Amino acid sequence: MVHSSPTLPPLDTLETFARAARLGSFSAAAEEAGVTHGAVSRQVSRLERWMGVKLFERAARGVTLTPEGMRFFARTEEALALLGNSGESWRPARRSKALVRLSVTPSIAVLWLFPRLGEMERGDIHLDISLEHRLADFAEGTDLAIRCGKGPWAGVRAGTLWNEHIFPVASPALAEKLGGRSDAQSLLELPIIHDSNILGWKRWLAVEDVDYVPRGQDRRFEDYNVVLEACVDGLGVALARPPLVNHALEAGRLVPVSPRSIPHHVAFHLIGPVESLRAPAAELARRLLGAAGKDEAAIQDFLAQGRSRT
Repeated sequence: MVHSSPTLPPLDTLETFARAARLGSFSAAAEEAGVTHGAVSRQVSRLERWMGVKLFERAARGVTLTPEGMRFFARTEEALALLGNSGESWRPARRSKALVRLSVTPSIAVLWLFPRLGEMERGDIHLDISLEHRLADFAEGTDLAIRCGKGPWAGVRAGTLWNEHIFPVASPALAEKLGGRSDAQSLLELPIIHDSNILGWKRWLAVEDVDYVPRGQDRRFEDYNVVLEACVDGLGVALARPPLVNHALEAGRLVPVSPRSIPHHVAFHLIGPVESLRAPAAELARRLLGAAGKDEAAIQDFLAQGRSRT
């Protein structure tokens, strides 16, 4: 986040600072806020850089305010109290559910997560969902993420959600134009639709010794959910990636145009920090892995990469 005010401190750091000052511990402040120790430390350091002074003395058993920190803490408490009082009439009620922060790409959210959101949030969990392509930043409070790639990745825990076998699909109307033909050259008579990674198409076509290079008539979209919608609208042929495509196939909006499938070179993974998961995050991980068809052994393998805490 860019902070552009020359006269106001970064406002998003103030509550973190005040919480750490009240509790005398970055770890306790992180626990209370439901974020990581690193996230609290980074917020405080950011505030100290803006202030140009040290606000805390760090020690093994916790933190204590410096004289400058004590003066600023008094002002911060006054400001937060004023904001709290002014918001009483419109502030929404506190959630009784545990908040878990999940980072996913838009395609995963639309095609897989949203239809299962009730199952994921049942009972005692509320998801704060971030839609993004960048690497998940667990130091900033993200609990878990779902990403597609080869793995493994250094510095995180990870478990495979599912592997894919990809095959070409088209709208029923476009499939009729093929007249039952399913060879690579016939498919290339039609526009090819792909996302930012064309390797899937290159590998599928290479089985018939076709070296695919995107052409002017082909279409590229960043998110796979847009690829599928373009395919449903008859704009070209796309690669099906079960289970993301299952609903469109079951509804008849898309149909296979070749019986040949190949293993995809990437897979979807559930990713989390190496450090211990909060108990609500561990429960969400269990639900996500279970919804992906993983057995208890796979779930325990993911959770065992760190010790869950309450």
